[in-house]
Amino acid sequence: MRMLVATCTMAAAMALSSPAAADDAENSVRATLWQPSMNVFRRYAAPAEKVFEFYGPVLGFEQLVTFNPADAVGGVARFQAGAQELKLTGRVPDRTYVAGGVRDATGVRLLSFFFANEGELVRRFEAHGLPRPVFRTVGDRRSALVTDPDGQSVELVIDPDAPAARYREIEVGVTVSNLEASRAFYRDFVGLEELPPVQDPLFDTMKYSFRHGATTVSLRSFGSELPADTGSGGIQYVVSDANAVAAAAKARGVVVDKPLTEFSNGALRTIWLEDPDGTTNYFAETATSRRARTH
Repeated sequence: MRMLVATCTMAAAMALSSPAAADDAENSVRATLWQPSMNVFRRYAAPAEKVFEFYGPVLGFEQLVTFNPADAVGGVARFQAGAQELKLTGRVPDRTYVAGGVRDATGVRLLSFFFANEGELVRRFEAHGLPRPVFRTVGDRRSALVTDPDGQSVELVIDPDAPAARYREIEVGVTVSNLEASRAFYRDFVGLEELPPVQDPLFDTMKYSFRHGATTVSLRSFGSELPADTGSGGIQYVVSDANAVAAAAKARGVVVDKPLTEFSNGALRTIWLEDPDGTTNYFAETATSRRARTH
């Protein structure tokens, strides 16, 4: 038995030190992830004031200062959604948009937020003239599926006895066409922590989740023939070294949407990449995050 354990341990060590394993580690951007969460953005075509009302006074997220980059339609409205930012901007013409719910297209199709008090949340919906959310308990999760003013899906999860940190989390639901390719992207390239897959009774499918700090990205698949929604949403990472992200993307053959670019005399450096379905994964290096570099 001791010989078997020793043999297995040696094999594992050899696997971890193999060229393939070393390449995987070298070409992952995990070491550059500076912010202990991920930001998420949504693009909308509905009236901005209705969208901002929904995510602000109705859901209760604080609206921050709006950014106005040249390529953002109507600026980037920022909301503090727990430990991460939700960024809202108008639609841009060079992406594709598919109406419908979680099962209707690939891309960012669902945002899940966590609340302690169901009654207070329902009262805010009613006070703003919105339909009352219909909550139900499926498995061990009590939630309501609603749509924002742009028709994009939102899950309101009620967890009254959770630790305070729970209400600072969000879950980003990404529908994918090829689970293995997408799991490899978020696990091996981005370097997120892969959680055990679980059966998702709400959508009657398996859910594959990946965590970084307060944010979880959850992958679901409903077949390989869905249209690709590459415009409605995306994920942003704040990193310490955008050059390292660009080099890792090149080494792995990750699709680059917008190459490494500097703004404000180098105070902000960004690179926009795509996951296997064309969903934007946007990496931003700021003057503050840059100081966290180890070399």
